[in-house]
Amino acid sequence: MHVLLALLYVSLIAAPECTSLPTKGDSIRSTTHNILNIAKITLIHIEKLRTTLPAQQIEVTTPSIEGLTGISHDLGLLANELQSPFTELLSQIQADVSSLEGRVRFLALTMDCLVQARPRAETGDNVFPHSNLYLTLTKVQRYLENLLLNNDKLKVC
Repeated sequence: MHVLLALLYVSLIAAPECTSLPTKGDSIRSTTHNILNIAKITLIHIEKLRTTLPAQQIEVTTPSIEGLTGISHDLGLLANELQSPFTELLSQIQADVSSLEGRVRFLALTMDCLVQARPRAETGDNVFPHSNLYLTLTKVQRYLENLLLNNDKLKVC
């Protein structure tokens, strides 16, 4: 009987530490970790897709990584580009980038950053759909590589 009371006492003392709700800092760390993992997975999806496409070298410039507000906006623009009817091969990457944008937006709101509305998708006819596919794929790849290199920017608005 004393053993049961001792176990009950220990479990009641230890329980608050084991079952406490995550703090805001824990949530921020977890979300940041998830963002970086999704970026890495998306880069793997891009590399896998590139093996099925003819090799092409396209140079693009991507926006600099400044902070959560800019990252959210840039990912929104990239997600919109990936929704083009000419980029149906990129549906998995579009889903990844859209998920990434949502998590960055959530992180920004958690950190009390001002977040703009998601940019509107521009509809336009593309005379060169294959070039658009390569261009969009390369933009996403370069941006995510830059995001991984500058992951410290996920800590600032």
